[in-house]
Amino acid sequence: MDLRQLSYFVTVAEELHFGRAAERLFIVQPAVSQQVRKLERELGLDLFDRTSRRVALTEAGIRFLPAARDVLAAARRARSVVSDLVPATTVRLGTSSGIGDHLDRIFQRLPPGVEMELVAESTQARVDSLLAGQLDAVFVRGPREHPELRRIPLWDDPLYVAMSARHPLADHSEVRFAELAPYPLRLTERRNNMPLVDLIVNACRQAGFEPVPGGASTVLSDMLAMIGADTSWTVVYAAHARQLRNARVVFRPLATPGLSLPTALLVRRATPPAILPALLDACRIDNDS
Repeated sequence: MDLRQLSYFVTVAEELHFGRAAERLFIVQPAVSQQVRKLERELGLDLFDRTSRRVALTEAGIRFLPAARDVLAAARRARSVVSDLVPATTVRLGTSSGIGDHLDRIFQRLPPGVEMELVAESTQARVDSLLAGQLDAVFVRGPREHPELRRIPLWDDPLYVAMSARHPLADHSEVRFAELAPYPLRLTERRNNMPLVDLIVNACRQAGFEPVPGGASTVLSDMLAMIGADTSWTVVYAAHARQLRNARVVFRPLATPGLSLPTALLVRRATPPAILPALLDACRIDNDS
């Protein structure tokens, strides 16, 4: 029995849904299920009744829940007792818009005494700052190689369609690219995000159409304001969509399987930051058994 298993159990008990629990924990659903099963095997009891329609606590789960919460609270108190003795460390991290709730997970998992200084620049500016020693690590999307840098894969970001809440496709649970053909596409200029623009334009072409240009903007809030007033559309990363709030815009998953962009962490090969192992642990999305 470990703290991670207890944390997963408590989250599922609060949500009574493995999928929603996985979203709260920023991990994949199989990892939650596997760790809860391990905990149940160790206890020799089922903590949940699982059916295709519902998840409910068993009598054992109801009894175990307060004790699990007490253990997690005790662990937090134990860490806080010595947190002021841990030397402060600042990680200078190059980031960009669209990282979304991944940053929430990272902040929550950083060890005591570690602080993040976020620097938002263009991709090339982040890479240049990293090479110059002005940053400790940077997030990048898509392929990005340099002989002096180590590229560490982190996660794939699925893409969502953003459209007006009054758009003809707004009531769809998911959207196929072919359905978007008649409507203008708003994207940032290619020089600002070449992997994303190329991915979307190529996906449109594979669906049999050339996207209708709807105008470019470098500020997402401005783009969403324009989208809320017409029938144009754009794409946003799922991690970002989960944080965006706009009553005039809805976000729908794309029906195209595997349409996502990989996110990686770049560090200097010769002088990686000493905090790198803890940073990678904070970044991980669990999918282990």
